[in-house]
Amino acid sequence: MNTQSAVAAQAESAIPLPEELVQRARELIPKLIERWDRADRECRISEETVAEMQAAGLFRVLQPRRYGGYEMDPHVFYQIQMALAEGCMSTAWIYGVIAVHNWQLALYDDRAQKEVWGRDSSTLISSSYMPKGQLKRVPGGFRLTGRWGFSSGVDHCQWAFLGGLVPPESSQGAPEFRTFLVPRSDFRIVKAWDTVGLRGTGSQDVEVTDAFVPEYRTHKASDGAAGTSPGLKVNTGALYKLPFGQIFVRAVSTSSIGALQGALTSFTEWCAARVSVNDFSRSAEDPTAQELAAKTTVAIDEMKLALMRNFDSLMRSARAGKALDMMDRIHYRTQSASVSERCADLVNKLFYSAGAHGIYRTSRLSRYFVDINCGRTHVANNIAKIARNQGGVLFGLPNTDTFL
Repeated sequence: MNTQSAVAAQAESAIPLPEELVQRARELIPKLIERWDRADRECRISEETVAEMQAAGLFRVLQPRRYGGYEMDPHVFYQIQMALAEGCMSTAWIYGVIAVHNWQLALYDDRAQKEVWGRDSSTLISSSYMPKGQLKRVPGGFRLTGRWGFSSGVDHCQWAFLGGLVPPESSQGAPEFRTFLVPRSDFRIVKAWDTVGLRGTGSQDVEVTDAFVPEYRTHKASDGAAGTSPGLKVNTGALYKLPFGQIFVRAVSTSSIGALQGALTSFTEWCAARVSVNDFSRSAEDPTAQELAAKTTVAIDEMKLALMRNFDSLMRSARAGKALDMMDRIHYRTQSASVSERCADLVNKLFYSAGAHGIYRTSRLSRYFVDINCGRTHVANNIAKIARNQGGVLFGLPNTDTFL
């Protein structure tokens, strides 16, 4: 038995149950709350936290079993992310965007997978998909130069996915978006992350100067959308037949649901104990607070149900080998983007309803308030643009969104 087969066999016998993984994530919540201040000060999640997530097996959920992963349905991945976000949205954010890379790497040529996981299957990958790379075709691949922003959790990663537009080979062609896989030895981390929220994500800049990237370490966006990625030759599970756009957009919106639950928990605990010094009324008896708590609870449930329903549908189609309905893909994309707006609107109401209590940095509610509003600014959460596309399609206009 070769090394890779031995790793896969060992991992197969040790795969935990989905509910066990979610429980491991929930057990981290008190620690994440306790470490929130440190993450804010240092603008990064601690090595200790990442090591605990590694030990709990959380990063392996979407990783191929061939490389020690669990190859579970996306439902498990997003449940874990929501649980982590109840404690710290920054932690959940880097978990979402780093762990989802284990899914994307499975779409690459197997030579690239072996380079990353061949010696250490726990190796992590960061990213910045902005198409900012300057590229030159050379024999066997490309020379890549550029500087990319917003590489969340990059301090904890040994590789990076970086976006770039490959110039057409003829004057008649169009540029082609690809993701370039680059080792830590070929990029420099530039400390540029100093934000009002999501500080712990440590989303620093990444700089590359004239690095060679072989062809097999690139991934075409068109392959990800059409289900023709080279990695599907070796990773044949239904999980890897899902469109990249459907997986990734949820990785940057779902942490807001968990953070909103954390904010609601903080709000209800405060209301249950608070007595006004002005008129000695109890916040627990305030009709406005009662209504807001109920509406937020219902909204969280609705967003979770839509998330799980959508991936039930996507996985059902993938397992049956059926083409995914384009109208469904457009609809699911809009629902994902709407999550950030809904969560921001609700946490803003909770923050206002809490009065002066919420404005202190020691208030957990203020942390969720800032982080959720910052998460809303991600381009994938731009509900206006995405909803306009769906509305246009409903009116008979052509679809303009290629990230589905």
